[in-house]
Amino acid sequence: MSTAASSRGISLIGGGQMALALAEGFVKAGLLTPGEITVFDPHEPARERLAGRVPGVRFAATGPEAARAARLVMLAIKPQQAAAACGEIGPAIAADAVIVSIVAGLSTAVLTRLTGSERIVRVMPNTPSLVGRGVSVVCRTPAVPAADAARVLELLAAVGHVHEVDESLMDAVTGLSGSGPGFIARFVEALAAGGVQAGLPERLALALAVETLAGTGALLEATGEHPAEIRARVTSPGGTTLAGLGVLEERGATAAIQAAVVAAANRARELGRQ
Repeated sequence: MSTAASSRGISLIGGGQMALALAEGFVKAGLLTPGEITVFDPHEPARERLAGRVPGVRFAATGPEAARAARLVMLAIKPQQAAAACGEIGPAIAADAVIVSIVAGLSTAVLTRLTGSERIVRVMPNTPSLVGRGVSVVCRTPAVPAADAARVLELLAAVGHVHEVDESLMDAVTGLSGSGPGFIARFVEALAAGGVQAGLPERLALALAVETLAGTGALLEATGEHPAEIRARVTSPGGTTLAGLGVLEERGATAAIQAAVVAAANRARELGRQ
């Protein structure tokens, strides 16, 4: 490994949607300037999108060049790309660098083997980070210095909530908060479609579905109440909500949602074994 001095900035290996969300959030929060972010992505559309949303961000011509630019090296790539990317950048990573991985399913042990570094922070963020309302769940190896761990948590807090957990929980986290936005979006689609079937114009139905979801989430967050309490409060005996909930249970909606989370968590485990 290189022992060259490195900057206070970050390097992003990969420039997709999550990398964009993180870079934009870090800059908006004043935690980094665009010039302190170095990105390597071989795809021109991704680079153009980043340059448009985070003007002044730096681009490296190769992965190793990006890895040499900072002490915090963030892996924002697909699991299937990880072995090749890590093999390429591993020799360029400084001895005192910390690798921050948002690669789904890859354990810290696997990342250590692929990169040669024991300083690994594993993160599962989710896509609401794009609007500063994300959830990032973090675990790390004992070799990560406390100051670096604190810096990573500070950066992630710029795009939403942050939770630290034991690594044994990370696949389940992936199934819930990592994949959850996709499940919730599917629910909103169905909610709006139901509104259309009931007689609403499509645009209004979608607006009501989105706004109802956002409002209910805000209510749950603000009050700290269990979802069952909120549900009970709007469910009158013989009323409209009860009629709808009865259909959800009759058709197995609750069991299906639970099974979706478990299936996503299991897939995360499979990706980690590849």
